Amino acid sequence: MRDNRTLLIILGMPVVEILLFGFAINMEVQNIRVAFYDPTPDVFTTGIAERIKQNAYFNYRGSVQTMDEMEESMRRGELDLAVVFPQNFQESLVHSGEAAVQLLSNSSDPNRGSIAATYATAIIAGFQREQMGLMQLPFQIQTENRMIYNPLMKSSYMFVPGIMGLVLMIICTIMTSVSIVREKERGTMEVLLASPLKQGTMIFAKTIPYMAISFIDFIIILLLSYFVLGVPVNGSLLLLFLVAIVYIGLTLSYGLTVSTLVDKQVNAVIVSAITAMIPVLMLSGMIFPIDNMPRVLQAFSAIVPARWFISAVRKVMIQGQGFIMIWKEMLVLIGMMLFLLGITIAKTKKRLE
Repeated sequence: MRDNRTLLIILGMPVVEILLFGFAINMEVQNIRVAFYDPTPDVFTTGIAERIKQNAYFNYRGSVQTMDEMEESMRRGELDLAVVFPQNFQESLVHSGEAAVQLLSNSSDPNRGSIAATYATAIIAGFQREQMGLMQLPFQIQTENRMIYNPLMKSSYMFVPGIMGLVLMIICTIMTSVSIVREKERGTMEVLLASPLKQGTMIFAKTIPYMAISFIDFIIILLLSYFVLGVPVNGSLLLLFLVAIVYIGLTLSYGLTVSTLVDKQVNAVIVSAITAMIPVLMLSGMIFPIDNMPRVLQAFSAIVPARWFISAVRKVMIQGQGFIMIWKEMLVLIGMMLFLLGITIAKTKKRLE
């Protein structure tokens, strides 16, 4: 009872974990963003589109006028599924007894992409049975599934960016969180604070070796992903390194912030491990889709750095996107890093006084 921190962990962690696991873990694929390309609308194409729109699992994002517009929306990450009708769909169905609908799914997340296509296929099959009963005529509506970005449906395409974010977050945070605390325990912190060094210079110097080590870790993970797991690097390698450097700087800044708030290395490791691991696993989109979570958790996930890093890595590494497609993620990561560095410098100055 006298150890308040341990008591908080013992009683508080079960509450936090049951709420996170209860609401964040949702293996159902929901809120599937869908759009339609229908060059010659007719009764059949309109009927199929309406049934998909009315389904609770789909989020209708409108119709597009050209395939180029459809591909651009898919590349920007605005769509999970695109339903493409051919020209003269009804005419082909009536005269030849068969017609095809193409389903383009974003399979950078293979589970979400395949399930989205399966849902749409089931709806189209149900519409076909309904129309055959009304018209008393046999016909066949075929669906052609095309997986974008991950045609082989490898799960490593989804997990590798998440593993990068998790490993770097844990390693970088723990390494730097004990750096300043170690100086306090050894009694050398007072000497550093009393020296002519500015606080920002001291903090930057503490970060440099860990930055180098963390970047080596990132290169090792990237090499293993490419040569062992077969995950491609479809985008710019330099841009991928830039994203990694910013994220590593952010995680190191977070570790330094933790180190200024605690007094013992053990506490620094515990706080770093808990606050770094659970949010990354549960709220970053690494495993569980953020769109499936309640609004409160979706809002909370916005302050989890790994969410933005994983999103940027998937766009560059898997989808082959350029900087213009990840500027938002980069801006958020840089803003978080500057915010944490400001807190660290402010707390260090306060201790100097």
